[in-house]
Amino acid sequence: MASDIEDNIAAIRAEINAAAMGADRDPADVTLVAVSKTHSEDRAKQAIEAGQRVFGENRVQEAEDKWPALKAEHSDVCLHLIGPLQSNKVKPALALFDVIETVDRIKLARRLASLMDETGHRPDLFIQVNTGEEPQKAGVLPDDVDEFIGECRDDLGLPVIGLMCIPPVDEEPSLHFSLLRDMAARNGLVCLSMGMSADYTVAVQFGATHVRVGTAVFGSRLPLSPIQT
Repeated sequence: MASDIEDNIAAIRAEINAAAMGADRDPADVTLVAVSKTHSEDRAKQAIEAGQRVFGENRVQEAEDKWPALKAEHSDVCLHLIGPLQSNKVKPALALFDVIETVDRIKLARRLASLMDETGHRPDLFIQVNTGEEPQKAGVLPDDVDEFIGECRDDLGLPVIGLMCIPPVDEEPSLHFSLLRDMAARNGLVCLSMGMSADYTVAVQFGATHVRVGTAVFGSRLPLSPIQT
């Protein structure tokens, strides 16, 4: 009997496929990142058993508790860090994550470059863009994106493959998806991480290559324990 997670993933993939084909895109060019933050290892395992292989976590410590055993058992699992990365967590993040989506400041970029050289671990990177210029939100401001990409990719030699954004909750997301797409195009970046449970089909229409979907896969988020806050 199919689990709720298996049914949810099937429904999401059907919607992604329809949105992609409606935009004259190949559905295979869109990766579903199942956001398993605050959900148990057992729930993540159910998603793996349903065929899901790409996951997103917000916190390095939570991922360290949950994913090493799962990744050892399933070598084809790809793990994305989609939450903020502190400079003192870069080393464990490099060891565990296959993709880091939240590069947002030069201090972090320099730390990543230094430890990549030291450890040899070179996960793909996305630069997070604060498309809404919200003061409370992380991300490079749109006016600074081109220069920051140059510093990361050309000066530091970082493996930057794309851009990521989280639009303001009270604004039309398509405006932000279009802006991110244009910034990526002029810098020769092919990957766009944009779209979540409420708007991932819109993001696909605007060129998303990765959509980060949590609630629609796993259900409502669980409360964070004190160690995770």
